[in-house]
Amino acid sequence: MPTATDHPAPADQQGSSRWLLPVIILAAFAIRLVVVCFTYRDLPDADKYYEQFGWEMGWIARALASGHGFSSPYYPISGPTAIESPLYPGLLALVFKLFGIYSLTSGFVILSINSLFSALTCIPVYFSAKYSLGARGARVAAWVWAFYPFAIYFSAGRVWEYALTGLLFTTCFCIAQRIHHTSNLFAWLGWGALFGITAHSNPAVLSSVPFLLLLALYKVYKAGGRWLLNGALVTVALIAVLTPWTVRNYRALGVLCPVRDNIWLEFYADDFGNAPWDNTSPPTAGGRGYPPDSVEEMQKYLSMGETAYLKNKHDMSLDDFHHHPHYAFLVKKTLRRIVYYWTGYWSFSSEEMRAQPFTLENCFYLTCITLLMLRGIRRFWRWNRTALWPYLVLICVFPLTYYLTKPIMDYRQAIEPAVVVLLVSGVLPWRRIRRGGSIQWAGAERSLEPEFTEIPPAA
Repeated sequence: MPTATDHPAPADQQGSSRWLLPVIILAAFAIRLVVVCFTYRDLPDADKYYEQFGWEMGWIARALASGHGFSSPYYPISGPTAIESPLYPGLLALVFKLFGIYSLTSGFVILSINSLFSALTCIPVYFSAKYSLGARGARVAAWVWAFYPFAIYFSAGRVWEYALTGLLFTTCFCIAQRIHHTSNLFAWLGWGALFGITAHSNPAVLSSVPFLLLLALYKVYKAGGRWLLNGALVTVALIAVLTPWTVRNYRALGVLCPVRDNIWLEFYADDFGNAPWDNTSPPTAGGRGYPPDSVEEMQKYLSMGETAYLKNKHDMSLDDFHHHPHYAFLVKKTLRRIVYYWTGYWSFSSEEMRAQPFTLENCFYLTCITLLMLRGIRRFWRWNRTALWPYLVLICVFPLTYYLTKPIMDYRQAIEPAVVVLLVSGVLPWRRIRRGGSIQWAGAERSLEPEFTEIPPAA
């Protein structure tokens, strides 16, 4: 329920504010399109089996567009697959159908669509920050997202689901912050359905759903609302959206999985989670690779079929755990992956510096972002813990999947908008934010959230 604490703005100021968000979106889209003009020509490279054109996403989209169905996650045409989620390959297949498979025009179009998704993410970033920081913080957060380097690079330079997932997941998160204020059952159903659609883009978001839902239901429970019914509606809607694809996977592959079936391939091929350019491995690990990177693995995949191939990786991984335990190695690797995920540092070896010449710059950039994010978390903790909890869910829960498999920068893009809001909260003076914003922290909402504390913010 709105409880703005500021005086009404003058009419001209309200008019300018009305156009602010569209201006930010247009600016974000324009800067991304400029980058697209420099990147799209590098995508259709037949000498590398078009791997830059979406890797598994592109190969599946090619199969769809050429009439082979949702299949062939690697370059050779093969049988049905569930290695990737269906949403983005379906979108890319539509682009291929309209503008040509692996054509320059398709490259420009799909990167432009990615850029549009990324630019539109300014909307949930703005409203998420407005709920947490007020109007002034929301404006700054939206502008930061418009020119955020990760947001630009991973939308305008990569054919993957990052921008689509970011838009959908940030919208889900924005709803999670405020849905406890409504008793509209259709709103709760829609929220659950949107989570299901987002999972079809990247199933890793499902790890955060129970925690975000429990936070919202706890607030409804404190207010005396229908928390059990609301929770049931979200769950039913989520399951309903995931069920058709689950049925398809069972019929096509004989496996029962809601979205993807490749988790054990990730464990096996990455030596239980080695970071990029790390040649160390468990004591019993040989040369493990993905089918596109190994002729031997590709032959196994094609001869065995996807289901048998992935079951073989499952059995080999468990056998390695049971007969050759290396727990100290796994703990050490996990800790290194956590550091890598938030700082970009794995090692400064000569091999890595040759493979990734911008390692030093990347480490400096990521470390600064993380430190500012942590400062923002500390400020929230002192000033308004209730607003912080949903952010902590994303920061603490979402990366767990990648701590155990691959911690590369690509796989944090779904939570990057939340990182931006925390970054802004760590940079802007809080007294200025409170004077300039309409933060909904007062009145009836404060009575529903007793953990609100008025501790003066740190200088």
